[in-house]
Amino acid sequence: MTDSKPPTVFRRAAPPPGRAAQAVPAGQTNTAAHGAGGTVRLNKRMAELGLASRREADDWIAKGWVKVNGQVAEMGMQVLPTVRIEIDKQAQGQQANQVTILLNKPLGIVSGQAEDGHEPAIKLIQPQNRWRDDNARFFFHGSQLKSLVPAGRLDIDSTGLLVLTQDGRVARQLIGEDSQMEKEYLVRVAYTGAPNLAAERTPAATHGPLQAIDDRDPVRSDVQSVFPAALLARLRHGLSLDGQALKPAKVEWQNPEQLRFVLTEGKKRQIRRMCELVGLKVVGLKRVRVGRVMLGHLPLGQWRYLQPHEKF
Repeated sequence: MTDSKPPTVFRRAAPPPGRAAQAVPAGQTNTAAHGAGGTVRLNKRMAELGLASRREADDWIAKGWVKVNGQVAEMGMQVLPTVRIEIDKQAQGQQANQVTILLNKPLGIVSGQAEDGHEPAIKLIQPQNRWRDDNARFFFHGSQLKSLVPAGRLDIDSTGLLVLTQDGRVARQLIGEDSQMEKEYLVRVAYTGAPNLAAERTPAATHGPLQAIDDRDPVRSDVQSVFPAALLARLRHGLSLDGQALKPAKVEWQNPEQLRFVLTEGKKRQIRRMCELVGLKVVGLKRVRVGRVMLGHLPLGQWRYLQPHEKF
């Protein structure tokens, strides 16, 4: 039996008084994100409105699940910001079944695809690794692994909160080009007093894998008492990587051997490189928060679902 419930309609504000509504292009071969006359590609507009990721929008358009001003949308079409976009209930149902998973990533596991003999994080998303205290009303199914990708990376020698999602809206929120999402880290350090200036130019210049504190480290306890305040200020603002100035960061002492970093950007090995530029050696790094979602008591190597009430 066919459900007669009309599709959800998302409306934007009407044109300003005195300005006539312009016709919507019926479909163009030009697939640039921005077109003439203030138009924008439909999939980009849908992503801006938080309706879907661009890839998801293209999939829906190809299936005929998207209408623009009452007409079935065409792939690659350009639209004005004032158009009415309608999403078919089939698309809404597909989106409602998408999951986002939080993993406490262990050392030696890579965030994305397997590399150099190291397993990818998705290999840990199995029923036996689900946290027993996870009370989300989801049942695990193998289909949830399809299109489940990390929304951001965590280095192989780092631990903590890794977000994997099927939902393009979540991915865009966390790692989109305009994302300002805070990510919080606890970073254990030793003080060498010898800046590694090459770390500014390339991630490859960092001092290899994380190592334990050893007798060669000049200061390996109560680092806070000897680390210059001026260098702490540089960690907060004043460093550059890859020829670009870094955005301001929140950096403060959590305890005498551990710093707390809060970043809104994520260059490769950023924290390690920042530390090496001021003579610090990172010996432990753990991500404990992404936006408003905390790692909390999630055990190492286990995962749980993001619950509907949780928002990044």
